[in-house]
Amino acid sequence: MSAITESMSADHKRCDELFAAAESTISEENWEMGGEALSSFIAAMQHHFKMEEEVMFPAFESATGMTMGPTQVMRSEHEQMRELLVDLEAAAREKDADEALGLCETLLMIMQQHNVKEEQMLYRMADEVLPGSEVVSEMQSI
Repeated sequence: MSAITESMSADHKRCDELFAAAESTISEENWEMGGEALSSFIAAMQHHFKMEEEVMFPAFESATGMTMGPTQVMRSEHEQMRELLVDLEAAAREKDADEALGLCETLLMIMQQHNVKEEQMLYRMADEVLPGSEVVSEMQSI
């Protein structure tokens, strides 16, 4: 595995673990811990999106000339997930477990599909055309 694929796949795993912790506390209706776990998860997701959107995607687009390809799809999916995160945060504030868990289910499905596309396609393509260690270093400095 190359630098970008390895680093960003590990970050997916970290976000997935934070998601599982948040979902678990919400399902137990432990709203205090759930709020903290959800905040940690949302912060991790926002950071992940920022690393990709501010560093990797522009570098990939510059190197390949592809601006309407995979990065456009990933940005669109990031936006979908951001909207779900806002709704999920609101449901948790309202202590609406049914709504929050429904949103978790939708979010999980989108995240799983999204991560597969990135890990199996985009990251591998990026590793082929970008100086991986430099890009990873720049992303980690965010």
